[in-house]
Amino acid sequence: MSITSTNISEAFADCEDFVCRKIFVGGNPNYPVHLCYLEGLVSSDQVGEGIIRALDTFELTNFDQEKRLLDLLLHGGAYIPAATRVTTLKELIDQIADERCAIVFDSIQEAITFDVKSDVRRAIGEPKIEKTVKGSKDSFVESIRVNTMLLRRKLHTSDLKIIRHTVGARSRTTVDVVYISGLTNRELVRSVRHRIENIDIDGMLNTANLEEYIVDNPKTPFPQMITTERSDKFALNLLEGRVGILVDGIPLGFLVPGEIGQFFKVPEDNTNHFLVASCLTIIRYIAMAISLFLPALYVAISMYQQQMIPTQLMITIIDSKANVPITTVLEVLGMMIAFELLQESGLRLPTPVGETIGIIGALIVGESAVSANVMSPIVVIVVALAGIAGYTMPNQDFAYAIRIARFLLVVCALMGGMFGIGVGTCVLLYHLCSLESFGVPYMTPFCNGTRDQITSAIFRKPLTSSKWRQDFLRPRDRRNQK
Repeated sequence: MSITSTNISEAFADCEDFVCRKIFVGGNPNYPVHLCYLEGLVSSDQVGEGIIRALDTFELTNFDQEKRLLDLLLHGGAYIPAATRVTTLKELIDQIADERCAIVFDSIQEAITFDVKSDVRRAIGEPKIEKTVKGSKDSFVESIRVNTMLLRRKLHTSDLKIIRHTVGARSRTTVDVVYISGLTNRELVRSVRHRIENIDIDGMLNTANLEEYIVDNPKTPFPQMITTERSDKFALNLLEGRVGILVDGIPLGFLVPGEIGQFFKVPEDNTNHFLVASCLTIIRYIAMAISLFLPALYVAISMYQQQMIPTQLMITIIDSKANVPITTVLEVLGMMIAFELLQESGLRLPTPVGETIGIIGALIVGESAVSANVMSPIVVIVVALAGIAGYTMPNQDFAYAIRIARFLLVVCALMGGMFGIGVGTCVLLYHLCSLESFGVPYMTPFCNGTRDQITSAIFRKPLTSSKWRQDFLRPRDRRNQK
């Protein structure tokens, strides 16, 4: 179909926010054009000052000058920086839906579009999930161009490349692949772009629409992409040789590949003293082990291997369980489920109510359960300690996977005691070792790294001694300082 105001109006029929206004160029009714846009997506001030006022200044005396008018508008006749010539109806419809204003010339069946997006958007604020003490205070927002602006302010180089893709047959969502030319491995960039181009869905409106279509193993609960709302963390990972992905409408950045060691790191590790950063990283690994194994170990020892418990502690446990009518495993599973319910209710409710629910659950419900001899105090302590340890995980997606594995290990402890925990741990390690993220083993550097790489994953060296990038990312430039 040809480009005409009638065809455009038919395409946007029953759209109350669609505006198609006839304008006489230079006030001459013999030379009409049509101004088409979606109300609310474009800036009314820019349309009025930049386009309508410019059209009012032109004077046309013959039909051939309409093409000259289009060329003039395309090359600076309007007071708008970005203009694009459009020759197909489908492209014009897509650009109007992409927050652009169009001038349609019915006589020559062509159009020109201007980038006059509305400035109505959420302001840049502090990170809500990834709290920072000494780091950057700006976080990603829903506008992809604001997010690329934040990156440009941190990486002042033309080597920062941003390649645009459009994903979603109906949503037409902008997806940008971000990398540093001359540093990032070309094969990694090609792999990411190829996977994004092969996504065939109606709309990309949430993180799952991206993650589940491009990761190597979408069935595992363990994250294979690094997600962050912090622009400084995003930029730091680009400098390591990773590829970033930004999606319009999602206030998060995605980084690939994602290996397990990266989920225990935070940008503050580079701002703190290297001894402090190393100690905090060790604490995160210990907390992960506590969160994963503590409830299962309590079930296994109290049910099968009581001889492992010191006598005085065993007497205390027996006394606390004397009047409790349910078994140890039911106590643990019930308390773990209650803990998960409290977390979910606190997240879903408004902030003031959610905080109140947490206090009520922790103090009143827990204390009442112990007083009523429904739960023993030691079980409350074990489950609460495991839950608190899980909060130290910098990456929430990885923390969710640990919570699932915690339940499975409790079931293994019920079935086989310490032997069951050993079998469950072996299965978990086998699963993790079988995963890959864009060609990089998931357990890197613990499964295939050198001693120096394993040490670097746990201990942070002084920055003056960290002169080389990790080679498992295969960066084109391994040296990061002189």
